[in-house]
Amino acid sequence: MFNIRAYESADWPRLCEIHDVARLDELGLTVGTDAFLTLEQTAENEGLFEGKLFVADVDNVVRGFVAYGEEELTWLYVDPQFYRKGVGRALVQHAVADSAPTIEIELLEGNTPALALYLSEGFEVIKRVEGQLEGNEAFAATGFVLRRAGT
Repeated sequence: MFNIRAYESADWPRLCEIHDVARLDELGLTVGTDAFLTLEQTAENEGLFEGKLFVADVDNVVRGFVAYGEEELTWLYVDPQFYRKGVGRALVQHAVADSAPTIEIELLEGNTPALALYLSEGFEVIKRVEGQLEGNEAFAATGFVLRRAGT
């Protein structure tokens, strides 16, 4: 169904397309679309390539991506045409299986679809935080820190 594989440089244009459309959806639910910056504008400063980066492809077309370190899931974006079709779940499960027993993620308050996904995968909200939107600090943001503790 989905092929989860390591990112390759040829995937970059698809990552940009996916992020830019899905990020607008995310911001529309949270701090507002005026805070939008493209992946090209944010990838370097926000550490997209600092950890592990994997993509999910369907019929040899990238439909989502996940980035994570040993103890933090840092990026998860899915092509909107593939929302609620298991791509995001498969990427989260891959990251969890390939990281430390305990992993955290920060999530913007209002992103209820993502929150539901993480809660269904065993994450728990451990705190609510207020501050500035990471990567675009001109905007105030409220979010949650979620943790999944391994067995």
